[in-house]
Amino acid sequence: MGDAINEGVTTVTLADTVGNNIPQEFGEMVTYLKTNTPGIDNVVFSLHCHNDLGLATANTISGVCAGARQVEVTINGIGERSGNASLEEVVLALKCRGAYVMDGVYTRIDTRHIMATSKMVQEYTGLYVQPHKPIVGTNCFVHESGIHQDGILKHRSTYEIFSPEDIGAEKSQDSCIVLGKLSGRHAVKDRLRKIGYEISDEKFNDIFSRFRELTKQKKRITDADLIALVAYGDKIASEKLTINGNGSSLFV
Repeated sequence: MGDAINEGVTTVTLADTVGNNIPQEFGEMVTYLKTNTPGIDNVVFSLHCHNDLGLATANTISGVCAGARQVEVTINGIGERSGNASLEEVVLALKCRGAYVMDGVYTRIDTRHIMATSKMVQEYTGLYVQPHKPIVGTNCFVHESGIHQDGILKHRSTYEIFSPEDIGAEKSQDSCIVLGKLSGRHAVKDRLRKIGYEISDEKFNDIFSRFRELTKQKKRITDADLIALVAYGDKIASEKLTINGNGSSLFV
């Protein structure tokens, strides 16, 4: 590498082509090369990581922490075999943590275009990301656990380290709260209030009890389900709750 620099190259790249490294050793390699390669400070030190062990983003960040200042990444992490380091993951890691643990490293990427770009690539390539894909997956801002929902309703940053607006996603507190078997009283009562119902504590206790029964039969509880629980609560309090073919609640 030193000979190449001496011959005039302006960029050198450390590649984990088969995705075999782990973050500690990859960072140590960068440190070793930065320390022992003549002229290394006069060229751009770049990284190219593959994701065969699911560590491409972690290895890339480790290399940046060790002094690399260029990274080769792909949108949605698409690439050979298991893919490459994901642009959106690396960029958001630098945005969220660069100032604290990476000597102020940052990019000039406008992160507000990340979601639109990700969706465009998915449409053109036909390679759609899984729902739990970090940053751009559909589940990124979805909260179902009761304690998480309570925290989100009080302050979004409790369980979200960046906001939907940061990546150009639509902000909707309603859509991020998914009512289901793990939901608590706060989330259910808040949703009832947002769809127009101010419920007394006594009546809410009854509604919430039947809400919990409904979650044994449905994974997701909709606004229509809540309206049915309120509107027909007194009438069907002692009757059996069933689900019709299209997923709506029916009381029979």
